[in-house]
Amino acid sequence: MLRKDFIKAGSLAGLALTSVLAASCNTAPAPAEQQKDSNDNDTTDNFELNEITIAALQDKMKSGEYTARSIAERYLKRIEAIDKKGPKLNAVIELNPDALHIADKLDKERQAGKLRGPMHGIPVLIKDNINTGDKMMTTAGALALKGNHAPDDAFIIKQLRAAGAVILGKTNLSEWANFRSSRSTSGWSSRGGQTRMPYILDRNPSGSSSGTGAGIAANLCAVGIGTETDGSIVSPSSVSGLVGIKPTVGLLSRSGIIPISKTQDTAGPMARTVADAATLLSVLTGVDANDPATADSKPEKDYTVFLDSKGLKGKRLGFEKSFLKGANEDVVALLNKTIDVLKAQGATIVEIDLLGKLKDMGKAEFTVLVYEFKDGLNKYLAGSTNQIKNIKDVVEFNKNNKDRTMPYFKQETLELALTKGDLNSKEYLDALKISRDGTRKAIDTVMKESNLDAICGTTNGLACTIDLANGDYDTGFSFSSPAAMAGYPHITVPMGAVHHLPIGFSFFGKAYSEGELIKLAYAFEQATNCRQKPEFVKNLLG
Repeated sequence: MLRKDFIKAGSLAGLALTSVLAASCNTAPAPAEQQKDSNDNDTTDNFELNEITIAALQDKMKSGEYTARSIAERYLKRIEAIDKKGPKLNAVIELNPDALHIADKLDKERQAGKLRGPMHGIPVLIKDNINTGDKMMTTAGALALKGNHAPDDAFIIKQLRAAGAVILGKTNLSEWANFRSSRSTSGWSSRGGQTRMPYILDRNPSGSSSGTGAGIAANLCAVGIGTETDGSIVSPSSVSGLVGIKPTVGLLSRSGIIPISKTQDTAGPMARTVADAATLLSVLTGVDANDPATADSKPEKDYTVFLDSKGLKGKRLGFEKSFLKGANEDVVALLNKTIDVLKAQGATIVEIDLLGKLKDMGKAEFTVLVYEFKDGLNKYLAGSTNQIKNIKDVVEFNKNNKDRTMPYFKQETLELALTKGDLNSKEYLDALKISRDGTRKAIDTVMKESNLDAICGTTNGLACTIDLANGDYDTGFSFSSPAAMAGYPHITVPMGAVHHLPIGFSFFGKAYSEGELIKLAYAFEQATNCRQKPEFVKNLLG
C-alpha cells in the first residue's frame, strides 16, 4: 500500500537539467565523486549475471555452461556480498534453505529431458506476505508474526513451483504492506529493518514491495513477485528502474497472501525487462476456487506473444496533462521527451484530466481499505500457526513490545481498523460505490469518449530520502490510484532518470487488457532502452 494520498504533500528541489536522461537513455556513469567504494567492485560491476534475462539463462543452461544450481549459488553469493555486506541493501528478509535442493532436482529433470517451460530453473524472490508451505516464515515483516509458518503454498506459489522456478527467498517490505501508520517509512519493518534503494543508498525504495524492487534492481535474482493495493508494485518498480505489472484484480489468485483489500489487492511480477515480466506473469495466472475473483478471469496462456516492437503504432493514448504542471521541472522535461518518443513511434497523444475527475475519491478509498483490512486480516490470522489470531492481538503485541515494533512510528491505522464494523456497514458500502465503481466509470468514460487504447503518464515522482523521524513525503507525479481503485491492470516501464534516480512511465487500461499494455510497454522499452543497473551511490553529494 502506497500512502501518498494520506500524507502531507511535498516536493524535491529542482535539479539541473543536465542530469535528465530520457529518450535514448544512453546513461553516462555516475560522477566520480558519487562512485561506490572500490572494495565493492567485484560484487557490483563485474557480477557475471548482471542484467541477465530469463531467455539468456535458459540458453546457458541448455548449453551446459550453467545449471540451475550454479545459477542459484551465484545469486546466493551476490546476496551475501551486497545485501548483507557491502552496500547492505537489506532487501532479502529470509533465504530458502531448500533452494539448492530444489535446483538440483530441476537439473536432474533437465538431464532426463523434462523441461517444464521458460521458468525451469529460474531463481525468484517473493515478498514476505505470500505463503510458502516450506521452512520459510510468512510475516508481512511484522515481529508479531515471527514464527508463522504457512501450512501450504499460496496458489500463485503452487503455479510458480509447477513451472519449475527456484524460490530463492523472501523479501523485506513495508510492514503490513504499509498499512500500519500514516507516518510510516516505506521499506521498514520491525522484523526486517530498513531496505535501501540500490541507485542512491539513502533514498527510499518505496513501498510496500520495497525488498522485491531493490533486490531485482540490484541483480540479487532473476525476477521477483510483489503485491499491490495502491502503488506497491508500480512505485517500487519505478524508483528502482524496473518493469512492474499490476494485473487486473482477479487475474492472479490472492489466496494465501496476507491481505489488505479484497477489492484492490493483487500480486504481480517485477523484472528488469518487459519480456521477463511477461514470462513470469504467464505462469502465475489461473482460476482458484479459494478466490472467487478469479472465476471470471481471462488469462492468456503466454503473454510473451504480445512483445511487439511496433506496438505503439496507430495507438491512441490518453496522457494525464496535469503532470506537465508538476513542481519538478526536470521530471516535466523528462516527460516531454517521453511524449516525443511515443509520437515518433506512431502513437497519437490525447491530453486528458483523469486525476481531476478522481480528486475527491481518496478518502473513500481509504475507508474501503480500512474495513476490508480488518475483515481480511482477521480471516487470515484465524487460520495461522502463530499465537496472533486477529488484529486486536496485533495491536496488543505491538503495545507490549513497542521498543522493537514502534521505534519510529505508531499503529494508528491498525487501531482505526479495530473500530470498524463488518462489510455490511453503510459507511463501507457507500465508500465502495465512490471508490471502485466511481473510478471504473471515470476511466471507462474517458477511454470511450476519446477512443483510447490506454491511459498513460508518470508512474510517480523521484524517490524520497529515507526519513525514519518524519516518515515518507510526496514527490508528486503519482498515477497508481486510478487503476488501483478500479482494479484495472497497470504496467510501468523505465523512462529515464534525474541525478541517477530512475523514474517510470505508466500505461493502464480496462480489465484484462494486460496483453495490450504489454505490447505498448515493450514497444516503448525497445525504443528507449532506459533500464540501467544501479551504481550503489551513497548519496547525491557523493
